Amino acid sequence: MTDAITLSHDESEALNWIENQSDSMVETLKRWVNINSGSLNAEGLEIMRSELEGAFAPLGGEIRAQSLKPTTVVEKNGDVTEQAYTPSFRLTQRLEAPIRIVLTGHHDTVFPKDNSFQSWTMRDADVMNGPGGADMKGGLLVMLHGLMALERHPERSRIGYDILISPDEETGSLGSGPVLHELGSRADIGMTYEPALADGSLAGARKGSGNWSLKVSGRAAHAGREHHLGRNAIVAASEFALALDALNGERDGVTFNVARIDGGGPPNVVPANAVVRFNVRIKDEGDQAWVLDHLNRLTADTGRRDGIVTELFGGFTRPAKPMSAANRQMFDWTRAAGSALGLDIQWNATGGVCEGNNLWAAGCPNVDTLGACGADIHSHDEIVLLSSLPERAKLSAIMLMKFASGEFDAKAARALAAEA
Repeated sequence: MTDAITLSHDESEALNWIENQSDSMVETLKRWVNINSGSLNAEGLEIMRSELEGAFAPLGGEIRAQSLKPTTVVEKNGDVTEQAYTPSFRLTQRLEAPIRIVLTGHHDTVFPKDNSFQSWTMRDADVMNGPGGADMKGGLLVMLHGLMALERHPERSRIGYDILISPDEETGSLGSGPVLHELGSRADIGMTYEPALADGSLAGARKGSGNWSLKVSGRAAHAGREHHLGRNAIVAASEFALALDALNGERDGVTFNVARIDGGGPPNVVPANAVVRFNVRIKDEGDQAWVLDHLNRLTADTGRRDGIVTELFGGFTRPAKPMSAANRQMFDWTRAAGSALGLDIQWNATGGVCEGNNLWAAGCPNVDTLGACGADIHSHDEIVLLSSLPERAKLSAIMLMKFASGEFDAKAARALAAEA
């Protein structure tokens, strides 16, 4: 465990500055929440990125639009197309600094442009209900103000940082994943701003996750006159889905979720196309080979049916993030920083995934729930605790300032990761 810490005069002054920004943080969050930036709403995402450019400009550094490569998508009818992405927001500060930190977040939400959940309302003086208030526009403000406090610290020049705020986290970070890996591979430590729980606890170990689409092609035929000539893609896809579901319970901690089957058409036509979409969660790296072996076997078995052709698209996009020695050190520092604020920071393992998984895959130890406190994310009941905005900004500020002073040794954490 990390020993208790004390705050210097400069550090205390930086925290006082954050406290004085509380009202401004709330007003900015209200404006941001009212901007629909659903993952596929390109116009709204670009409006939100413009907001970020203005908000983060006072930090200095180089701000640019980070282009993302398109990814492969299997459409409902089986066509294979490319999904384009709007750019990520990227800021680079002090490349020459001896300590390098990557801070990540996302400005997309799960609520599309035509969703009925479009604006904030207050439930009481501290609880705001709104799309993305906790996940994670509130977290972006926490990140910003933690960094602005660092920039007031006399030893700020020892810290260089990269910020990546992406438009595709809620759909799996498929476009931004390579950039996250690039930044994580050269950073000493990472800080990610997913929401903490309402009680302030953080996510610890995370499962790994992968998403796939199985394209099944058969042969269309008249369901009455020439049924025998048809080859039913829906039936083949359904048998694959049942076999996939039967794998649940075969390996501890590994789950298979059949989420959707697309395809088919009029009831008088034997369906020639189907797409099975599914997710797999794993506990550790060793599970990946087992999963892939079974997926390849089931895909081949389905493709052996007369007149059926199968193609499997997808993969593991977020490897598991264990509570390794390096990640535990990051949590110990987080808890020590929290104790200086009178907070008792706790954490729990979770089956959820985020950009912290991507950073760890690049060897970067990180804490990934440093954002605002909230609850009921991804639903119309999503809330954010407004008092947590300055509180969590102070938490990040203490960590950043202690990394700058050397009291928290970021390079030691990276060395632990290299030993894992």
